[in-house]
Amino acid sequence: MKLDELLVRRGVSRRSALIAGASTLMAAGTAGVVSLFSSETSSSEASSAGTASPGAPSTGAPSAGAAGGAPGRAAGAPGALGRARSPVSSSYRLSPLAGFAPVRPARTPVRDEPFLRVGGLGRTVVLTFDDGPDPRYTPEILRTLGEHGLQAMFFVCGNMAKANPDLLRRVSAEGHVIGNHTWSHPLLTRLSRSAVRAEMERTSEIVEKTCGERPAWFRAPYGAWNREAYRFGAELGMEPMAWTVDTLDWRSPGVGAIADTVEKEASPGAVVLSHDAGGNRSQSVQALRRYLPRLLEEGYHVAVPRRRAV
Repeated sequence: MKLDELLVRRGVSRRSALIAGASTLMAAGTAGVVSLFSSETSSSEASSAGTASPGAPSTGAPSAGAAGGAPGRAAGAPGALGRARSPVSSSYRLSPLAGFAPVRPARTPVRDEPFLRVGGLGRTVVLTFDDGPDPRYTPEILRTLGEHGLQAMFFVCGNMAKANPDLLRRVSAEGHVIGNHTWSHPLLTRLSRSAVRAEMERTSEIVEKTCGERPAWFRAPYGAWNREAYRFGAELGMEPMAWTVDTLDWRSPGVGAIADTVEKEASPGAVVLSHDAGGNRSQSVQALRRYLPRLLEEGYHVAVPRRRAV
């Protein structure tokens, strides 16, 4: 039986049938698009709740994660530091349809110098530890920080992260910020462009594989920055962080000398450089126990930086 004859018998015109069919297809198509976007949106909102958006600080220095409350207590949920992901999964691809297009994350700008200080409320300092994680010293540093309910930044080397994945996960789980300190701690200014990129990229990848997210900060070994480090760091979504207070603990000057340096040079927004690996760091561990309570008694807050959206 022909289509026209069937439609006539049922009292339906061909034109009406075509209109009805088109409406049905349109409704089904619209529901599919809404379902896809709703699914992406809800999963993104769930994963990024309570976190800051990635991107560069909008002021001359990143803000600190400290607010009111007892001195030395970092405000906000632990680890809420630029961990938000793009609203659209990297595995999700959709060609522009009816004005919609994939959402792209903001790019991290290429700097020409690292951040030296961190803006915050009142007398705020940031404690940073390089070269780990090392099972001989990192756990004791974590224990001391935990006793005071504080977070710090740990700039890890990729080879150490790979060798101590459980310890790296503990650092992240306790709310500390993990930064990229290259894979093998080389002098970047003596490497080729491809070697610089490999050192930084491999470290970001092992951190992401172990902890579920890439570092948002990086630090050049020996403080030897170059154009490639800034550029590749930005491409990997990281901001450069240096320091204002060098404890010189790598020289093993003595527990008292390390503690005195921090206490004398501490100032609002200061970034303190210490080490939890790369040699015998027992003096660094003991010095932290000495100067940290004194900083808190003097009214200092200890906090970690927050990334801001561009």
